[in-house]
Amino acid sequence: MRICFHTHCFPDALAPRAIKALADTAEPCGYRPHTDGTAAGTVAYLKKAGIDAALVCNIATNTHQERKVNDFAVSLAKSDLPLFAAGSVHPDGERPEEELDRLQAAGICGIKIHPDYVGIDITDPRFDRIFSLAEERKMFVVTHTGFDPVSPTHIHATAQGLLEVVRRHPNLTLIAAHMGGPRQSDEVLRLLAGTPIWFDTSLCAIRPEERENLLRLLREHSHERILFGTDTPWSYPEKEVDFVESAGLSEQARENIFHRNAERLLRLE
Repeated sequence: MRICFHTHCFPDALAPRAIKALADTAEPCGYRPHTDGTAAGTVAYLKKAGIDAALVCNIATNTHQERKVNDFAVSLAKSDLPLFAAGSVHPDGERPEEELDRLQAAGICGIKIHPDYVGIDITDPRFDRIFSLAEERKMFVVTHTGFDPVSPTHIHATAQGLLEVVRRHPNLTLIAAHMGGPRQSDEVLRLLAGTPIWFDTSLCAIRPEERENLLRLLREHSHERILFGTDTPWSYPEKEVDFVESAGLSEQARENIFHRNAERLLRLE
């Protein structure tokens, strides 16, 4: 059983435009999409790599999008596809409580934020409000971390920033995407290994310059706080599976990473 805890897709009518817009930003930095961006296309792509289900990480990049983004998340939660959904709230949103309650009522267990896309550091008090609400509702928060092509000169979720967040919010399930983020694996390994932070493994396979640090983090961090991810459509699922398998972990650790931890956070047990 393999569950990808980090993938992206869009409503069918929006998918072509969304993929093109994202590719225009990402391709100059070496990231190229590998799916058509639709839910069905994403499921088919992941299944070819032996991945049974996935969490779709939706992102509200502005306040006007927030409700529509969560409408899509709710529609995925109600669909027959092997997809789970994370909703999203914007740090400048007027009624985050209502959106989180609506998501929970639909059976959605967590949200995704992207500090770089909203241009706000993860330590900003506006995010603190979201984290406190998530703590109260026992909802997980997946956050982009490290470098992103949309903000090439400033990282909005640094390793130090992540550490500050979990110190302020000790009951928060904070999941640092991409094993703490591209281009900061030295700091992540030094500051975050062994902390209460969770990691997902997405985008590790296509960062050869950081491979040794990422493998060390896989081995040294608690395997009960690591989730398998691909960041489809931006990476190759088969390579992401191979990356985790190459770490030489125990069978129990691999099972936790590939599906048991996800099942726990998605309340499937």
